Amino acid sequence: LSLYSSPARETKYVENPQTQLEEGVSRLRHVMEPYTAWWTELIDSSKVKVDSSLCSDFFSEGCEFLQNPPAGFYPRLGVIGFAGIVGLFLARGSRIKKLVYPAGLMGIGASMYYPQQAVSIAKVAGTQLYDWSLQGYIAVETLWKDN
Repeated sequence: LSLYSSPARETKYVENPQTQLEEGVSRLRHVMEPYTAWWTELIDSSKVKVDSSLCSDFFSEGCEFLQNPPAGFYPRLGVIGFAGIVGLFLARGSRIKKLVYPAGLMGIGASMYYPQQAVSIAKVAGTQLYDWSLQGYIAVETLWKDN
């Protein structure tokens, strides 16, 4: 016996016969083929229309941004999304926690990557919060004076 060669084997491929289930599925696929082709054609044509109308009219900047994102955009997006998932995991118990924790952690994650935008959003949110609190104070004061 040689150490480097192996005896030639003669193999033959034998196809298993189809079962009744396989034959039934095959018949069903052949019967449904015109309908699935029609449905696929309908979806493809509507998808082209929707994509062209959305990207050309209203959301052209967003579509272009997502098609050509800046370097490192998707990893940043992943970290911010993961922060939201961690917030959902940590928010056990009340419904308020389930709203506050994910939003807070996602906000912290986004502010780490986009500090200038976070400062501008915080300024606008601060002025809005001040305005709302002032309106609430005035409403309570008028109710107090009426009584």
